[in-house]
Amino acid sequence: MTLLSILLLQADSAMKAAAAATAAPVEKISLFHLLQEGGALMIPLLLCSIILVYVFAERFMAIRKASVGDNISFMDRIREQVHSGNVAGATASCKKYNTPVARVIEKGISRIGKPLDFIEKSMENTGKLEVYQLEKNLSILSTIAGIAPILGFLGTIAGMIILFFNVQHQGFSLETIAGGIYTKMVTSATGLIIGLLAYLGYAYLNAQINKNVNRIETSAVEFLDILQDKPNS
Repeated sequence: MTLLSILLLQADSAMKAAAAATAAPVEKISLFHLLQEGGALMIPLLLCSIILVYVFAERFMAIRKASVGDNISFMDRIREQVHSGNVAGATASCKKYNTPVARVIEKGISRIGKPLDFIEKSMENTGKLEVYQLEKNLSILSTIAGIAPILGFLGTIAGMIILFFNVQHQGFSLETIAGGIYTKMVTSATGLIIGLLAYLGYAYLNAQINKNVNRIETSAVEFLDILQDKPNS
């Protein structure tokens, strides 16, 4: 065989290899397939994600409802009615407003005529109950933020144990190792994403609750000032 023939055969082989590589379909990673490959621990992670969405939506709506209304105009109306001696009208305004601030002020109105210390204590207790209602179930988000990444890492570790067990008994294969590792890392990624979302949701809702707490405290102090400035009090 001449040198020219050898070169022609090599060129033909290279062209066929290049054509085969070009014609080979490019494999794509399916997100649904990856989630399926995550294993049994994807089930509790799925439950965590459902609980996360439900609790965040429920608390968001409750806190948003508690924040509606103009606090300044409400307190101006209360000031006017208390100074004019219209206690029934002030109580009706609180019931109409129907927010944590209004309920705390309503408690103070119901104690008008008693010592200011007693009124302040009654309003403080009512405020604590209102804050407790706003914070209800919020701890679930912080719990999910803590346990979701742990569940994810646990799923990955369990998958790696099974993978190396199979290698020990079935032999080493680089393709099998690579495929097994990337599928078992899905649980870690999923757990971290759920934990991050839960943490962000908790931080956001907690910030909104703190705003409501400040509104309650400011309104309570303003109401005590109204009572002190009340004519013939």
